[in-house]
Amino acid sequence: MDAEARREAAVERGIRLTPRRWVRRLIAAALAMAFLGSAAAGDVAANASRVHGLWVWKGPSLFATAEAAQRLRDFCRAQGINEVYVSVFDHGQLGETSALVRLIDSLHRGGIRIEALLSSTDADEPGKHRETLLARVRAIETFNGRYARSRFDGLHLDIEPQQRPENKGAGNLRFLPDLTAAYRAVRALAEPAGLSVNADIQNKLLKGTPAQRRELLQSLPRLTLMLYEVSAGQDAGATPKTEALRAASSHFLKMAYAGLHDPDVAMLAIGLRTPDYGELLPQMLRSLDDANTSNPHYLGWARHSYNDVVNAAR
Repeated sequence: MDAEARREAAVERGIRLTPRRWVRRLIAAALAMAFLGSAAAGDVAANASRVHGLWVWKGPSLFATAEAAQRLRDFCRAQGINEVYVSVFDHGQLGETSALVRLIDSLHRGGIRIEALLSSTDADEPGKHRETLLARVRAIETFNGRYARSRFDGLHLDIEPQQRPENKGAGNLRFLPDLTAAYRAVRALAEPAGLSVNADIQNKLLKGTPAQRRELLQSLPRLTLMLYEVSAGQDAGATPKTEALRAASSHFLKMAYAGLHDPDVAMLAIGLRTPDYGELLPQMLRSLDDANTSNPHYLGWARHSYNDVVNAAR
């Protein structure tokens, strides 16, 4: 067959493909593109929903000016942080209203959520101490009611009963029922008011029995594990530290949910602190996402704290 005949045969084959086979091929190609597009969209959605948090202490004194609020917003955007936990009470009183409104508005303009950070070593105890905590929750709700366009998005609890002498020691979780009761009491007030609730926990709490871990993980929808002092050697470089952190985060995520198959358990974020990693901290935080991206219980990471950055700049 000469060249002209081959061209004619090719044209004829193409014509015969047009009615059915070409349509089938076009449909198959479209479906393949749709699948790839949805997979990519799923990856983007997963990354967008992941928490990248930041603790901010001494909020009332730190954000007295508009420039200070803008610096926080700019830092968050540069570091990929999408929510902040700001201590907003000073000697039991909510900070100055105009400064809070300015801070919230500045963060919201940057697409950053803000949660009121409430801390205590004894708010787990029923009675006076827990009522003090709940009074602060109500103060945040009142603020949100008055400034609906400049409202807090959630509450972040830093309740540390393990710091009291009677609660020291490995395996000593006698405080857990009161702690989870405090969590539930805050949640009962917060959720009807449109506030999310998250709480810091120590790895000690994940070493309890399945029943104890279930009690903890069902008390709130979100928890943040403070994963401090993961050892890779004092003089270890970035690679050993990254490997140690990846292993530790995977280990504690497995520990948290071992033997639990309940559908309503909390998702877990992982908090790291500046003293453990110094300038390597942003890299370590990114490694948490890389290591745990396929874990359905992994919520994201959080960085402790912005005050380290402020103090280093002074």
